[in-house]
Amino acid sequence: MTVIPLRSTGAARRITWTRRLCFATCAIVIGTLLPLAAITAVDVHLHHKFERGVLYNVWGYRGPVLGRKSRGEYRVAVLGGSAAFGFAVRYEESMPALLEDRIRERQPSTRVVNLAYNGEGAYAFIPTMEDYAYLRPDAVVLYENYNDLLSGPSRPTHQVFRRESPVFRLTGYLPLFTIVAREKASVLLYGDTRGVYSQAYHAQTVFTPGAAKKTGAAILQSAAAIGESLDRQFDRIVAQPAAPGRIAASASGCDGTWLAYCGLVHDAIRWARSRHIQVLVVTPPYVLGDQLRAANIAQQQEVADMIRKDFAADADVRYVNLGDTIDLSDPSLSFDRMHLTFEGNARIAAALAGPVINLRTPHLQPKD
Repeated sequence: MTVIPLRSTGAARRITWTRRLCFATCAIVIGTLLPLAAITAVDVHLHHKFERGVLYNVWGYRGPVLGRKSRGEYRVAVLGGSAAFGFAVRYEESMPALLEDRIRERQPSTRVVNLAYNGEGAYAFIPTMEDYAYLRPDAVVLYENYNDLLSGPSRPTHQVFRRESPVFRLTGYLPLFTIVAREKASVLLYGDTRGVYSQAYHAQTVFTPGAAKKTGAAILQSAAAIGESLDRQFDRIVAQPAAPGRIAASASGCDGTWLAYCGLVHDAIRWARSRHIQVLVVTPPYVLGDQLRAANIAQQQEVADMIRKDFAADADVRYVNLGDTIDLSDPSLSFDRMHLTFEGNARIAAALAGPVINLRTPHLQPKD
């Protein structure tokens, strides 16, 4: 038998290198894209599991994903922190969801979208409106003062949670897998989520979702402890000298102790009005504690004065004060002296429904 030796030809070498390239490409796909697809699938599953509970949907806001805006539809976006988000209550028990239910009894074509997030203050108003401009809201409800109040007059919080995610910044999709895993790990380590939101826990009062499930004496004890903690925290804040505000008083109409916060609200109103979006600025229920309540009232008075100075001639900018609508010491309305129960959120929604309806009344032909 004659054996014919194989010769290494140019064609054979080209085939060899082509196969190597194909193999390397397949390895990259299998090693990178498939795990990414698996993680994405898990993430989407988590969104579907939690989005109607206490977290957000795939696009980073609470509640069902809104489709394309229909003709005649009037959209209202609620912005703020945990009080607007509905900390520790399910989506349908949050204030924006209950507000939509109230308004749709009289105006079925109105939709309310919850763009708030825990820990955010007035600084996040403009970034949030920018990120969700594609939802094309006709009006925004600015419902936040607590986080900036507890940060102090010269140090408004600068948290913009969604923009911390590079995936969200690139695609608009807000992953949930990482935050769920980190929160669960933090609860195992510390008993709360301080490992995830370290800045929020730095010398500040700790609010936990579990407080919403306590009853009777446990609620009262928890509320009392939180109230004492808030008073101690604010004592430290007011003992520090105030720094100059970010915006000059002559530019914003703000000229008091809370100039920095007031200026951020002013900027948000200007941004919205430059895009023909109506604005309703809301003072949430005043916090408890003599010193803290006095500061809360002064903070909101400065905002109200600014609106009267700068926007008195604009019928599409309005202000409503709900400071005394809720007694935050009532455990049936607030489980931790700041965040509301279903009943508390329902009362705020009932109080806000009229002002939102009145905001729309002169504009019964909203943008398509």
